[in-house]
Amino acid sequence: MEGSRAGESGNDGNHTSHDPFHVKDPHRLAINFAYMLEEIGKVAGAWARARERGDTGTPIAGPLNDLLATLAKIVEYWRADQNRATEAQTRLISACLDIWTNSIRQMNGEFDENEPPQLETSRADRRFSDPDWERHPFFRFLKQIYLAAVRWAEQMVDEADNVDGELREKARFYVRQVMDAVSPSNFLLTNPVVVRETLQSNGENLIRGMRMFAEDLAAGNGALRLRQTDYSKFRLGENIATTPGKVVARSELAEIIQYEPATDTVYRRPLLVIPPWINKYYVLDLSPERSFVRWAVDQGHTVFMLSWVNPDERHAHLGWEDYASQGIGFALDTVQERTGETEINVVGYCIGGTLLAACLAAMAQEGDRRVATATFMASQVDFTHAGDLKHFVTEEQIALLEAAMQAKGYLDGTTMATVFNVLRARDLLWPYVVNNYLLGKDPPPFDLLYWNSDSTRMTPANHIYYLRTFYLENALAQGRATLRGRTLSLADVKIPVYTVSAADDHISPARSVFVGAKLFGGPVTHVMGGSGHIAGIINPPAANKYGFRTAPLDAATFEEWRESATFTQGSWWLHWNDWLVAQDGDRVPARHLDPDGSYLADAPGTYVLVRG
Repeated sequence: MEGSRAGESGNDGNHTSHDPFHVKDPHRLAINFAYMLEEIGKVAGAWARARERGDTGTPIAGPLNDLLATLAKIVEYWRADQNRATEAQTRLISACLDIWTNSIRQMNGEFDENEPPQLETSRADRRFSDPDWERHPFFRFLKQIYLAAVRWAEQMVDEADNVDGELREKARFYVRQVMDAVSPSNFLLTNPVVVRETLQSNGENLIRGMRMFAEDLAAGNGALRLRQTDYSKFRLGENIATTPGKVVARSELAEIIQYEPATDTVYRRPLLVIPPWINKYYVLDLSPERSFVRWAVDQGHTVFMLSWVNPDERHAHLGWEDYASQGIGFALDTVQERTGETEINVVGYCIGGTLLAACLAAMAQEGDRRVATATFMASQVDFTHAGDLKHFVTEEQIALLEAAMQAKGYLDGTTMATVFNVLRARDLLWPYVVNNYLLGKDPPPFDLLYWNSDSTRMTPANHIYYLRTFYLENALAQGRATLRGRTLSLADVKIPVYTVSAADDHISPARSVFVGAKLFGGPVTHVMGGSGHIAGIINPPAANKYGFRTAPLDAATFEEWRESATFTQGSWWLHWNDWLVAQDGDRVPARHLDPDGSYLADAPGTYVLVRG
């Protein structure tokens, strides 16, 4: 019975049709559908067993409730006036009837030069790239109906007069999520690629897909751990995170890695990098040709990396103050001790930059001048325009998270991974659902997606403080945040600052980074790179991709700054390095790691190896 599953397609018998939607072997297709149902039973079993154990992850019901409440306010506007509601319904029905009429004409070989043009997606939208979405009448009809519904739903939000700007932006986000979820490209019978594969393989793709689905549910303990790449192709320290170095210090929260120099002389000021503790530091040390760390070492910098612990219940009590002292404070002490230098260049990425900004404001009051320059990569300090993630941060959701985290001692990594995937569901969720579970194909190896899947846990004390203080209260920007008993003001940070945003960043939006850059009290160089939160930052010069924009920070609005900015092709890394060297380009003999020295571990260290 097992031998007749995937891998035995049978033959076509007497069928000679070249129609890709022709059923080759109805008998084999029926049998494989039965096997698929058996695999679905295993999926249900994996889901049920996790709930019997009570191991169902952290609840994220808040966003669902907020979605319903938000869209209800849009519906309320249209239902309040019967004429308005009728007009809206007529608009959608009319568009669908036009599409139906045009489809019938095209099926009969009739073409009207005056008929309205077909709705199209952007070039970046790959969902409908297969030729059968256009050449096959049924799938072309589905696509047009779907795109008409999307346009109509977006118009309903944009034309609702009873909502403020913030609610409208949230409604746009939720509508986009819902419409992306119901796209015909996501379903077995409405995606021509899946239908062709199912018929040509006699359903073996669905058996493989459901088997992968069950495996991914089991791997996530009842929550779907969607595989986005082939994990077996990567080994930390072997083909990813390979820049040579040693762990030279370790605290309860962080390991400090010092990298071996690649030049005979190095810049006097060492370079300390503070990554986010959501995911792991090696996004900055991916495969050698994409590694920011390796590139910085090659430019002559003595690079130190902070690698955060992947916390568990033992770390539940560690909060914002601990991350500042045992993280950044500990790292600065280590760099000073290792190099003897009292002036250090520091880079903060994403939330690591937010923590760095708070530390710098406290250090300015304390008279601690060790940080000579600060670079903020896609880091927010003003959360007024905090992007789509803000829609998930409500009092209701924070209360749910806090209760679950206190009971467990940490936020499991699957929860945050799911949230980030949902934020960009069209790119990070639905394509893999189709590829993995409907087409039954393993995703190809990709270092960035391997890192993206290597999720981390978070401590209750730190995560809840961060969500409330920054996303809900925006306390740092408003001068109300505290650290080490001091009320913080970013205007006290008067050292040279370099801020870089990414044009399409959905986590730290370019507008948000621009507004925050204006809060620092010293000279600020502001740059906007291309692409998104990761690709816009991890943009090695050799790739010559995206480009970046530069302009003085004196523009009143982000739009004015963007219009006045000068565009340069290529990576912003070169521009940043020139800026950094201009602050102090003095060089000293390379600081080599003693091969016989006593170190805690080889890079990439031990904390980074703990899976979430």
